[in-house]
Amino acid sequence: MDELLADLRAETAELDAMIRGLDATAWELPTPAEGWAVRDQISHLAWFDDAATTSATDPEGFRAALPAFLARGHSGVDELVVASRGLTADQVRDWFRTARARSLEAFARLDPRTRLPWYGPDMSAASFVTARLMETWAHGQDVADALGAARAPSARLRHVAMLGVRAMPYGFAIRGLEPPARPVRVELTMPNGSPWSAGPEDAEDVVAGTVLDFCLLVVQRRHLADTSLEVRGPAAEAWTAVAQAFAGPPGKGRAPLGSGGSSSGISQGRTR
Repeated sequence: MDELLADLRAETAELDAMIRGLDATAWELPTPAEGWAVRDQISHLAWFDDAATTSATDPEGFRAALPAFLARGHSGVDELVVASRGLTADQVRDWFRTARARSLEAFARLDPRTRLPWYGPDMSAASFVTARLMETWAHGQDVADALGAARAPSARLRHVAMLGVRAMPYGFAIRGLEPPARPVRVELTMPNGSPWSAGPEDAEDVVAGTVLDFCLLVVQRRHLADTSLEVRGPAAEAWTAVAQAFAGPPGKGRAPLGSGGSSSGISQGRTR
């Protein structure tokens, strides 16, 4: 848990550095998530950080409020963003910093095995922190794309990759599909050149490539065609078509670059 929290703090610091000092025009730049500006990405994270704190400190209260939120359907997350657009850039930035600090403090007090409610299946506190790291990195990618900023991949992506692997059945289930019976192995190269893998060594179905490309795929920030991932076998092909590392309804995903299509990102996919 200490390692996870340290990595989440580092990911938070990287995003905070990206938005620090942005002028009013930059805050309104459109991101690849359809209809969302930079400010919307940050207010989205802040709102769900507050929700994460409630889940960690008052799980029964969170469960009681959950049906009403889910009943709002796909529009719920967008409505939250719209409601936050009256805030100034400084207010959004301060909200994110304060909400993130509160959530980090709350999770630091928990046993990593504690089960907590969320908008998909319940998760352990450790998995919850991993999911917040994934969200921060994914929405940070939206911000970086809007600003034209390049981000160097870090070893923290191992957490996103593991979450993507563990969420394989969920990507099928949320679409009402049966997952393949055949196992899939994932073989990735970390930013420092070291190998990272998951799944049976003798699996005939394989997804291989860089950890960056794999993570961009499972958080629906890049279309498979815009990665260098090698996909072998029908089970691997089926998975990469529905891969989803986040809770909630499936997103539309990203159109291939240069296709002229709109690419709604994970925000439009209602990630939390």
